[in-house]
Amino acid sequence: MKEFDVAIIGSGPGGYVSAIRCAQLGMKTALIEKYSTLGGTCLNVGCIPSKAWLDSSERFYNTVHTHGDHGIKVPDVKLDQKKMSQRVQQVVAQTCEGINFLMKKNKVSVLNGHASFVDTHTLEISGQEKIKAKNIIIATGSKPASLPFIKIDKERIITSTEALKLSKLPKHMIVIGGGVIGVEMSSVFKRLGAKVSIIEYAPSIIATMDQDCGKELTKVLKHEGIEIFASHAVESVERSGQKVKIKAKDLKADKVVDFEGDYCLVAVGRKAYTDQLGLENIQIQTNDRGQIPVNDQLQTQHPHIYAIGDVIHGPMLAHKAEEEGVYVAELLAGQKPHINHHLIPGVVYTWPEVAAVGYTEQELKEKKISYKKGSFPFKASGRARASNENFGFIKVLAHSETDEILGVHMVGPRAADMIMEAVLAMEFKASAEDVARICHAHPTYSESLKEACLAATENRALHI
Repeated sequence: MKEFDVAIIGSGPGGYVSAIRCAQLGMKTALIEKYSTLGGTCLNVGCIPSKAWLDSSERFYNTVHTHGDHGIKVPDVKLDQKKMSQRVQQVVAQTCEGINFLMKKNKVSVLNGHASFVDTHTLEISGQEKIKAKNIIIATGSKPASLPFIKIDKERIITSTEALKLSKLPKHMIVIGGGVIGVEMSSVFKRLGAKVSIIEYAPSIIATMDQDCGKELTKVLKHEGIEIFASHAVESVERSGQKVKIKAKDLKADKVVDFEGDYCLVAVGRKAYTDQLGLENIQIQTNDRGQIPVNDQLQTQHPHIYAIGDVIHGPMLAHKAEEEGVYVAELLAGQKPHINHHLIPGVVYTWPEVAAVGYTEQELKEKKISYKKGSFPFKASGRARASNENFGFIKVLAHSETDEILGVHMVGPRAADMIMEAVLAMEFKASAEDVARICHAHPTYSESLKEACLAATENRALHI
């Protein structure tokens, strides 16, 4: 029986990054993956393919709708969805192959098969072999969630996994769920020419983010032609041949609304994937969401068994899983690693993008934390005007007494990249005045963060 210092179950961003760091620190490391390719949901059917689709669809949309504003005439534009899909799959294949290279480079033993616990130090892999490990890290990620009354047939009633591989453009895509996955996939299909309707139970899309972000993104998506039905509770989803019929209750008007399309994308979130891991053999019980309880050091009830990423509490984000994977690796090596779960940024890759870190304004009110805020619209930014970016804003929330930045929320061009200035500032407990005093290059989108910080400190923004 092979023995390892650490065995990691799952090769998504949390698992493979943790494996690399463990190997760098001199541990004999095994990475176990049940699928034929490494990278987990993120690389295969999540982050990477969805961003590739978003990029391609944005190029197509701009060629058809906005290039003319720049004096660029492109007559007779045609969509080759098959070619577009092939490019996406090529991006996925190249990225996954890169993970294979990294495993070989770092001498990580990759074992293919489904791992399950025999005891607290022994794993069985697809009934073929058993291995022993001093330490074990569970990094099995998540899978698409659904509603109890919805039957996913993977043909017309689908999840994001199937949506990313559709070979034919839907005529009318009905999306259940206005969270990150729902609005991103809605953007893709609308840009390519489909009719898109989003049905969301909450009063706003991206309901977990700051309310102002949800309002602004709603404005953007409606401008693009996406229908949004917030405060609607789906009651039934039925397939009839090539059609999907949905009934939803309008919670505000207290009436039932009928929807009909040729595809229904169920995007109501994700659920921790902890099935058939043999957790019962080591007396680990999951909560009602299938998540594994851990302490502040990401240990389960067995100190040498850890869990990271989507299988534990917190936002289901690839970069969160990566940080936790590195954290555990360095902890095992006797180091004192750092991870601040409060400052993990969240991003929605629509266009304009949405990004946030820290407290929302609603959370500050609930916690009764005294704050002040400053906001700056991108329509007042010279760089944004030069690029025809008319939507969006940056909002900075700072403590009313200390001026420490408590939260930053933005909807705008390149927000996914710009949010990192806010994360860096907040990690060092910077004040809004600190960022306002830093010279930002002109003309750039990032000047808007400086202006928002100026607005948060004595309302002294310069360009509005």
